Amino acid sequence: MSGWQQVESVDLVAENAGLVDGEPTAMVMIHHPDNLDPSHIDKVTLELMIDGFRKAKPIFAEAGVQLELAAVRTGSLDPSLFEITSTDDPHPMPRGRFVGMYRGIERHPHRLSSEAEAAFDAIIPDVPDVDRIVHLVVLQDVFMTFCEQFDFRTWEWKTISTGGLSFPGYMYGSTIPRHLRGVITITDLTKEMTSWKTIAHELGHKLMNVSHEYRDVAPQHEVRADGGLMLYGQGTEIPEGEAGRFHRERLHVSPFLYRTVDGQKQWNPDYSESGFYHDPIYDGISIELDPPELMEP
Repeated sequence: MSGWQQVESVDLVAENAGLVDGEPTAMVMIHHPDNLDPSHIDKVTLELMIDGFRKAKPIFAEAGVQLELAAVRTGSLDPSLFEITSTDDPHPMPRGRFVGMYRGIERHPHRLSSEAEAAFDAIIPDVPDVDRIVHLVVLQDVFMTFCEQFDFRTWEWKTISTGGLSFPGYMYGSTIPRHLRGVITITDLTKEMTSWKTIAHELGHKLMNVSHEYRDVAPQHEVRADGGLMLYGQGTEIPEGEAGRFHRERLHVSPFLYRTVDGQKQWNPDYSESGFYHDPIYDGISIELDPPELMEP
């Protein structure tokens, strides 16, 4: 397989025009394999990736965060890694019924699958601050498995194909290798009418470290509504304060943000513990969820 290199047709200087020193900034790299199967190519073209990044910029700018396009890279990937599962085989036990979602995941975190780790290791470059950079990685299929309660005594496992998956701290904590913790996979930017929002939405998971939630909408695996950025719909708001679930405040303390001061990058403090939703860096800007309502027999 050929080595990965910068796409020369992308003008990074032009893409980053207007970045202001001293402002909170997230550094983003795009990684686009050049040997994807012909039947998949149109689902995530390089043009769609660049367009999605550009559309994400004003969404985050509204919340006071700049997005820097640090690199756009291409190269060949072993076709056996075009399709991956996101985690190792899930533990055959549903999330605890007596704590909220985020506390339950802390007890039983997700773990990166071996094929996911192999794919990312083949793509992510060994560069300074690699663990602080957000990496948008194009693949063909990324499957995610999760459990939902069907009735009082029954749970069902679901496996879905994802258009984008952020491998967020609130699900993985420190189980994901540090140099890969900035990875986001993108597999389809043509899936539905709101696919234009996919990159911004996945950046939200990574940078705010929250699930699908918005104001009075509690976190769930999938929520379709026209609310804020973190719901499936056309909304793009990143709200603030307790009523907004502290999304903007969480964004601004993200370890993936830096400021340029005297020509040097100064990164936000890193996670104090493992990077779950309730990591100490989020003290005062986290919501303590009630346990889910128990279904009656």
